[in-house]
Amino acid sequence: MPEGDILRLVSARLDEALAGRVLVRAELRWPSAAEVVLTGRTVVENVAYGKHLFTRLDDGRSLHTHLRMEGSWRIARTGARDARGAEPNVRVVLANEWWTAVGNRIGMLHVLRTPDERVIVGPLGPDVLGDDFPETGLPEAVARMRADDATGGSGPRHRPERAATGVPVAEALLDQHLVAGIGTIYTAESLFAERVYPWTPVRDVEDLEGLLLTARALMQRTVRHGFDPRAGVVRHVHGRTRKACHVCGTPVVEGTANEPPYDRPVFWCPSCQAQPAGR
Repeated sequence: MPEGDILRLVSARLDEALAGRVLVRAELRWPSAAEVVLTGRTVVENVAYGKHLFTRLDDGRSLHTHLRMEGSWRIARTGARDARGAEPNVRVVLANEWWTAVGNRIGMLHVLRTPDERVIVGPLGPDVLGDDFPETGLPEAVARMRADDATGGSGPRHRPERAATGVPVAEALLDQHLVAGIGTIYTAESLFAERVYPWTPVRDVEDLEGLLLTARALMQRTVRHGFDPRAGVVRHVHGRTRKACHVCGTPVVEGTANEPPYDRPVFWCPSCQAQPAGR
C-alpha cells in the first residue's frame, strides 16, 4: 500500500496539473458518487493526510480518494490516448483544458463537504509528514502509542494479554489510528535505522520520539528526491529477505505483524536488530 511519502508526491503532481483550473470533464465511476457533478468547478488544491488524498473544489466540496493496495494516479495531456480513461479499472477522471488526471484501481472514493474531511481524518493519528508534527503531532503520537500499549492494543488488534506483555512496536507503527502515514516500508526502515527489534514492546523502546522522527526523515527524503539512490534513498531491509544486510552481511529475515486479515510483512536484520535478552 502506498505510504505517506507517495501520497505527498501524488498530491503535488495533481496540484501541478489541476490546481487553479476549471474541470471540463469529471467522471466518478463509483456507485455512491456516479451522479455527482463536478464539471465546471475549479480545483483549489490537493492535500494529503497520511494515506488519504483530498481534492478540494471552489464550491466547498472535496473529493476524497484512497489508493489502498493497487491504486494509482496518472497525468496525461488532455486529448491524448492516455487521457481517455477507457480501461475497466479506471474509477475517476478529472480533466481541464490542458491536463487529465486518471485514477486507476482507486480503493475508496467519497464526495463530501470540505469541513467534513475531519470525519475521515479525525480518528487517525497525527500525520507523520504534517508540518506541525515535530511540535504537536509527535507528543500526541507517542501518547497514543503508549496508551495503546498499556491496554493491549485497540480494535481488531486488541488482545487483553498484551496489557501485561506490551504491543510490538512494529504493529504500533503500522496502526494509522496511532500515527498516520507509516506503512510496511518505513516501519522496517526506521526500526533498522534505530536498531530496534520489531517485536520490542512499545514500553521498552528507549527513544520512541527518535524512532518516529527517523521515520519522518526517511519519508521526507523520498518526498524531496523521489527514489534516487544518489540521494541516499535506499531500502536496507524492506523486501530484502535472505539478502545480505548492508551493514553486517547477515541475511535479512521476514516476519509478520498483526493477524489476518490485517497481517503485514516486516523485515529486519537479526544481528543489527537483535532480540533483547530474556525475550
